[in-house]
Amino acid sequence: MMVASALLALVIGAVLVGLLLAIATLRDATEAEGRSKDVSIAAVNLEKTVLDIETAVRGYVVNGDSFFLIPYRRSRAELPQRITTFQELTQHNPAQRARVKALVSRIHTYLSVYTEPIIDIFKDDPRSARSSIAQREGRRYVEGIREHFRQISAAEDEISARSAQTASERADLAIGLGALGLILSGGFVLLFGVYLSRSIARPVRDVATGASRLAGGDLKVRLVEGGPGEIGNLTRSFNSMAERLQHGRTELEEQNQLLRASERAKSELVSIVSHEVRTPLASVLGFTSLLLNRDTDPETSRRYLEIIDAQGRRLSALLDDFLDVQRLEEGRLELNSERVDMALLLREQVELFEAQSDLHALELRVTESPLAVRGDSNRLAQVVGNLLSNAIKYSPEGGVVHVRGERSNASVRVVVEDEGLGIPDAQQERIFTKFYRGDAATSGIAGSGLGLAFARAVVEAHGGRIGFTSAPGRGSIFYLELPTAA
Repeated sequence: MMVASALLALVIGAVLVGLLLAIATLRDATEAEGRSKDVSIAAVNLEKTVLDIETAVRGYVVNGDSFFLIPYRRSRAELPQRITTFQELTQHNPAQRARVKALVSRIHTYLSVYTEPIIDIFKDDPRSARSSIAQREGRRYVEGIREHFRQISAAEDEISARSAQTASERADLAIGLGALGLILSGGFVLLFGVYLSRSIARPVRDVATGASRLAGGDLKVRLVEGGPGEIGNLTRSFNSMAERLQHGRTELEEQNQLLRASERAKSELVSIVSHEVRTPLASVLGFTSLLLNRDTDPETSRRYLEIIDAQGRRLSALLDDFLDVQRLEEGRLELNSERVDMALLLREQVELFEAQSDLHALELRVTESPLAVRGDSNRLAQVVGNLLSNAIKYSPEGGVVHVRGERSNASVRVVVEDEGLGIPDAQQERIFTKFYRGDAATSGIAGSGLGLAFARAVVEAHGGRIGFTSAPGRGSIFYLELPTAA
């Protein structure tokens, strides 16, 4: 009996060790996925900064307007921090560290050998700076930098995939060990029943039944602890094993859910960024090409530049949305605490959005003034602006947007009501989820899917709440409530 008990303990220990190893591997895979995501975001930010420099230099050389040097200097100022962040995130991997070092060297070479000299050359000899040789040289540098980014991204994807594969193999091994351990445990328990007296036969049968249920996947099974000597120890060990197996499976399921959620978020992010960036970027490239390749009169050139400027601002606004949500998630978004008159803020926002559409009329009703709250006036204006923008966007046929500001008990309540498309019932649970846009993308309505997520985070950070009611085809009513200022 002592030898059999020792063997049983070894089997159970092996099963638990296998499960713990699988859990640790899945945790490492999740951390690697998180690091890969951070590296990807840092790479996108760094690449965007380099492309901003290239765009500004090219715009300055093509147009001769010193206005383009402003974003150039700003991007140059941001570049060291972007590089430092990127290097810190890739320090753990020697191969990636070497690739990043080569990339940084390439960037510095591009800046010192091409961008700075071409600006100086343009000041003395614009024709040479605009020559095809100079343009090709710039494109060569930029393409080389982009190739480095592609290599780093591909390597990071490979690291993530390899980590996920290792986690999956360990999980399969742990399941196999668990099944084998349960089978062996059942065999030992049956041997005990043969050699032990009938006075303890019932507890042994209970253990065998519990083992069968556990082997069948019922990890909630527990035995009544008790019995003489070793039988009592056996029931307690069985319950401990079942609890650990259940805890291990729960952790495995949670890790798998986190991995799936991360994959979904990454896919949604790539889809939204590719969709939202493609249109303004195509406009910028298209009209830039027209300005470069055609002789146009000043009025036409100005119109083209206005379009380019508008699309560039649209890209900038999209980036600001991403950065704001990222700061909120990381707890880095600072909120001022000042006395804010929501009645005045509503009037300002209604006046601002009233001129954006000839098809819509904005009607404001404020029950009293001032409607004082404490908070950050700029962020609260963003929240109200998001609600008004959505009311206009999701009412493509036009109509009246009703805006109300009122006092409700100890809160200030703001209501925005439109007569637009409404929100289908199946989509209402996810309406405040990041990147979720429902049918908006297929309907051609622009947006990043971040506005409402940002609005809810800001309102809750002010101690308030936000909600809505909606019916398909009958419009939506969004409301927010903020504590009244003392």
